[in-house]
Amino acid sequence: MKSLKAILSRNRTWGFLVTRGFYLVMAAQALSSLADNALFIAAIALLQELHGPDWMAPMMKWWFAATYVLLAAFVGAFSDAFPKGRVMFITNAIKILGCLIMFWYGIFGLSEAGQTYLVVAAFALVGVGAAAYSPAKYGIVTEMLQPTDLVKGNSWIEGLTVTSIILGTVLGGFLISPIASDFLLNHQTLSRYVQTPAEAAILCIAFIYAAAAACNLLIPATGIQYPKQHTNPIRLIRSFAGYVRILWRDRLGQISLAVTTLFWGAGATLQLIVIEWGRSHLGYRLDQASILMGVTAFGTIFGAVFASRVPLRKALSVLPMGVFMGLIVLVMPLVSNQWEVYSLLLLIGGLSGYFVVPMNALLQHRGHLLLSAGHSIAVQNFNEQLNILLMLGTYTLMLSLDLPINTIIVIFGVLVAVLMFLIIMFSRRNIKKHPGLLDEIGKQGHGTAL
Repeated sequence: MKSLKAILSRNRTWGFLVTRGFYLVMAAQALSSLADNALFIAAIALLQELHGPDWMAPMMKWWFAATYVLLAAFVGAFSDAFPKGRVMFITNAIKILGCLIMFWYGIFGLSEAGQTYLVVAAFALVGVGAAAYSPAKYGIVTEMLQPTDLVKGNSWIEGLTVTSIILGTVLGGFLISPIASDFLLNHQTLSRYVQTPAEAAILCIAFIYAAAAACNLLIPATGIQYPKQHTNPIRLIRSFAGYVRILWRDRLGQISLAVTTLFWGAGATLQLIVIEWGRSHLGYRLDQASILMGVTAFGTIFGAVFASRVPLRKALSVLPMGVFMGLIVLVMPLVSNQWEVYSLLLLIGGLSGYFVVPMNALLQHRGHLLLSAGHSIAVQNFNEQLNILLMLGTYTLMLSLDLPINTIIVIFGVLVAVLMFLIIMFSRRNIKKHPGLLDEIGKQGHGTAL
């Protein structure tokens, strides 16, 4: 795989600006994603300390995803109205606020049950920051890189994101583990402010968000300007509905959008499934189960690295990997040995990384060509998070019905495999009816459908 420096140096117009800016975007994304994933583990630990019910953890994730759906019509316009580095800074500040509210859950005089709902609300506020952060994060990539470099650039971004997922889940588990929590709670300075392992973990995570915000401030403006954005909420919602129709009607956009929508819904659900599977099937504590999430994400890195070799024109060739991933998930109830568990999760992660990176790059390319960087990512987030709401809601319902986790895993794996197979059949029918479709991949421009 070509080095990142070689990829970026191809664009002589941007030169040092692109190189420096892209490195800063990656650093900010890695730190922000690291904090998001560590905070999720710490928030679950805090809910457990407050004796919250089991269904509250997936519901917390549900509300996090709901912010993407509720704000989808507005965050794209917000992202395109200002330099994206500034947008990323503002949205990271919102994440810090949510993190601190979660840390100060005890100062509002609420009952223990009320405190658990406050924790969920604070994590939802972090979701508000994440929802507004995402269009700027991915949109600036399309501003800095040529279409032919999007798969490679995307593989670097996704690789760092997945690395931060690994380190974030492991960090969150480590911070609430007996070793780290004993040190933090007995620290001469920190012990004045924290009383529980979860509180200590959340305070540490707030500083990671602050480091991400500092990187955001250093990102240079790319010079790309978009038409003046609407401010009327009704008009924004109507415009956004039109953007959604444009991407779903595009024969290439609809396939990549369907795949990424399914992938992120399945991925968010799989995170919680792995934690519950580790607890009930393998007998792990929360900090130990968080390592399993990291192992899965580690496999995704390898998949993303190999996917960087796939040309953008060949993006549709990776679709069968999604079917294989769903079928491999069905093996989870059959393993219990530690190395079998780790190997299986690595394979699941590798398959997911290999097929999602090219599809994500194709969707970014089509969205940027047809709409704009911010609006296309907002449409992508809306659909992906809507599916996350659906799948997490279904998972929460199955938990409330006391279905065994292995039964849930089988349902989940079959659903993913069948849906991916249907998407492949639909894609092949599209190409058969429109043989020149693949020639559309790689075209230059943006906003051509507006």
